Amino acid sequence: MPDIGILMVDDHSLFRESLSRLLNGHPGFRIVGQSANATEAVVEFSRVKPDIVLLDYDLGEDSAFSLLTEFKERDPEVKILMVTAGLSDQATVQFMEAGASGVFLKHNNSDQLLAAIDRVAGGEVWLDSSALNSLLAGRRNRDEAVIRARPLTDRQTLVLRAILDGLANKEIAWRMNTSESSVKAVIQELFHKAGVRTRSQLVRIAIEKHSLDWLKQ
Repeated sequence: MPDIGILMVDDHSLFRESLSRLLNGHPGFRIVGQSANATEAVVEFSRVKPDIVLLDYDLGEDSAFSLLTEFKERDPEVKILMVTAGLSDQATVQFMEAGASGVFLKHNNSDQLLAAIDRVAGGEVWLDSSALNSLLAGRRNRDEAVIRARPLTDRQTLVLRAILDGLANKEIAWRMNTSESSVKAVIQELFHKAGVRTRSQLVRIAIEKHSLDWLKQ
């Protein structure tokens, strides 16, 4: 098996040095370049043409996301493993959808890192349990935000206006010529879209934040 060329991008020199010793001592892995910032990383990337980039999320003033997209534009086949102290749920989704091959958290041990690099080099994805949970949570939060941003359906609008008129569920059902259970179902949809649990909270959110879309004539 040919050596896998690895470029490290991390602004902590001690971490790069210790990681370099670890990987250079492992058969099949070879450090071909190191960079402390985005400017150096782009130059090194073009020079060494790595198979894998170990990219830290926190590069000070530099954007790791912009660097990842730059790498993928220059070489769509390059594998990029985020090696970081931690990522938010939203950032995990963002990096994975931009082409990262995985997220490795620095508090994990060296054997796990070797396994992660080996798996990524083989074209697989590496996500430990916490990174996977972040990915799922981030996508769920994004999907919920999309749902909440959608305009109300005609049925939801009618129910909301009836709530604003102070009608009870039974009265709303009579007005709409439908069942009370159907009204309750629509109210739950409105609660979900508004991110609330009660009628009073729904009314407040509708008036304060959605008067221009949910309440327009």
